[in-house]
Amino acid sequence: MNLAAIAIGGTTIKIVTWKDNQLQDKHAIDTPKDLNGFYKALTEEVNKIKKDTKIEGVAISSPGAVNKKTGIIGGSSAIPYIHNFKIVDKLEKRFGLPVSIENDANSAALGELAEGSGKGCDSMAFFVIGTGIGGALIINQKVWHGAHLFGVEFGYMIMGAHTLSELASPVAMANRYNERTGEHLDGKTIFELADKDDPVASDERQTLIHALAVAIYNIQHSFDPEKIVLGGGISYNPELIPLLNKEIDRLRDGLDLVTLKPDIVLCKLKSDANLRGAVADFEQNAK
Repeated sequence: MNLAAIAIGGTTIKIVTWKDNQLQDKHAIDTPKDLNGFYKALTEEVNKIKKDTKIEGVAISSPGAVNKKTGIIGGSSAIPYIHNFKIVDKLEKRFGLPVSIENDANSAALGELAEGSGKGCDSMAFFVIGTGIGGALIINQKVWHGAHLFGVEFGYMIMGAHTLSELASPVAMANRYNERTGEHLDGKTIFELADKDDPVASDERQTLIHALAVAIYNIQHSFDPEKIVLGGGISYNPELIPLLNKEIDRLRDGLDLVTLKPDIVLCKLKSDANLRGAVADFEQNAK
């Protein structure tokens, strides 16, 4: 099955051709400022692909709470004009092809399931660690959306007086550090300073690691997935998994019951995960 695959982002939109079971001719365009520009740009891109390849549909990864039954993207995102109307119907008319849309975190999870760190699994949890904490849950090789499309909003989990996003996001960690020190540093630099025994950096990094470890522990014992896959910019940091495993071991040592230990792995496909997952979503729905 040949497809056009599109990953919608707040700054850029990535486009590829799915052909011969590979992502080919990947490129990006600036995200248009309004809906008319969005329609025009995507239609032009799909038509270019159609000239070179006979495709059977268009697979899209998008921000927002995607309702697969209605074809409406609910919620909110950095692209307000794509929300709260039957966008799938509109795009199918413009492309002259079937269209599938899935949430970007769910798409990334499906990509990792198809060809990444979750390949061969029937179940997995996927954490997207960025400005906030997003995620996805795969059960029986399918996305669990939940009754209200909020099935796996990990970032909303409450931990004490805060949410997981407020505690475990690298951006939030940097903000806390900068408020305490008067600096203007990013999360990567704070991780490095913690290695040099900067006391504030060490403290704030431990806050992040502890919150994320607790969330992973709880998800493991709530749904018991085969793997916990971590994505987002922080997943490039080689220290992340060793620090999390150490903290989870500490948590487990403090309990009387013998408990499961999560199998934590890093996202393998990186920036291609949501494109590959959009393809997997289309293929699942086409069956």
